[in-house]
Amino acid sequence: MISLAGRDILHGWAKYVFTGIGLGLLIGVTLTMAGVYRGMVDDAHALLANSRADLWVVQKDTQGPYAESSSIKDDVVRSMRGMPGVAAAANVSYLTMQVQRDGHDVRAMVVGAEPGGPGAPGYLVAGRHLTRSHYEAVVDIKTGFNIGDAIRIRRHDYTVVGLTRRMVSSGGDPMVFIPLKDAQEAQFLKDNDAIVNDRARTAANPAFNRPGSPGLLEAVQGLQTSSRNVNAVLVQVAPGFSAEQVAEPIRRWKHLNVFTRDQMEDILVVKLIANSAKQIGMFLVILAIVSAAIVAFIIYTMTMGKLREIAVLKLIGTRDRTIAGMILQQALGLGLIGFAVGKIAATIWAPAFPKFVLLLPDDSLRGLAATLVICALASTLAIRIALKVDPGAAIS
Repeated sequence: MISLAGRDILHGWAKYVFTGIGLGLLIGVTLTMAGVYRGMVDDAHALLANSRADLWVVQKDTQGPYAESSSIKDDVVRSMRGMPGVAAAANVSYLTMQVQRDGHDVRAMVVGAEPGGPGAPGYLVAGRHLTRSHYEAVVDIKTGFNIGDAIRIRRHDYTVVGLTRRMVSSGGDPMVFIPLKDAQEAQFLKDNDAIVNDRARTAANPAFNRPGSPGLLEAVQGLQTSSRNVNAVLVQVAPGFSAEQVAEPIRRWKHLNVFTRDQMEDILVVKLIANSAKQIGMFLVILAIVSAAIVAFIIYTMTMGKLREIAVLKLIGTRDRTIAGMILQQALGLGLIGFAVGKIAATIWAPAFPKFVLLLPDDSLRGLAATLVICALASTLAIRIALKVDPGAAIS
């Protein structure tokens, strides 16, 4: 009956093949949607791994620095370094924004980090690390910048001195690393006009401009034009200590929130991309339904076009199981063609997506199994019609 199914397919091969290609494009989109979700999860894991931190110390009652806004004083890191079990601690600042090069905007996460500490890039693919305290940058190659390029962040230009790879935010935006003080200024300081207006308001406030209090006004205005805040302190735990063992005293005595790697992974993977995962899941369901409808329609059409031939087969004693097997083989063959086309298409167009698309072999195997199941179910309507054909129709 494989020969019989093959002969029937060859009789209308063009319609069969083109239907398989159309189904394959749908399967390719389905595999790509699954790859987009896998890429989002991999971006979150890459962010945590690249930070080289075991603990994230953030503002109390927040889930920062990636899921919520967090702001703490930069002198907190000194007390962190003296806590039992802390091997290293460093301030870090995160700011997602548009950086400019030659008048063109690039979406990136600007990271202010201390050289060599947690949060700084752990490796480079070209160039060197940050060595100066101002106006240098190390960028991910996904930004499209090259060594020596000048990029503009807020009011200042930065020279790219190093390139790294796969340093991305949880949203897939490439990272731009600059010195911590520059990042604090970019994130927390106001523009010049706002500073002038704030100085005027402060000078007009009698509480800050009292007679007999020299230097008070200048001190207050000095605080307004300096930034001593960061988003988080990243901590590396010393050998022999568990992450929770180090985190608990910080929560108790420093009145700050502390997240371990597992807790931060839960925030990034489970909470941040939960809605995106549900949306992608809905698309996958819709695509599966559409694919089943296409297979059911084409197999139904092919079966309706050969009802007389099926009646002849019944008349000469062909068993119902054999006829059903022929139709099922045609449906599964359509699924195999579609999956092959879809896998090739997804592999070709995945690198062109702006966000990372991760195509896993396990997902491909699940997709193949789902495709064959959908095709088998879609063939049931045509099989039922074929089995109801009256053998007498062959001679009528």
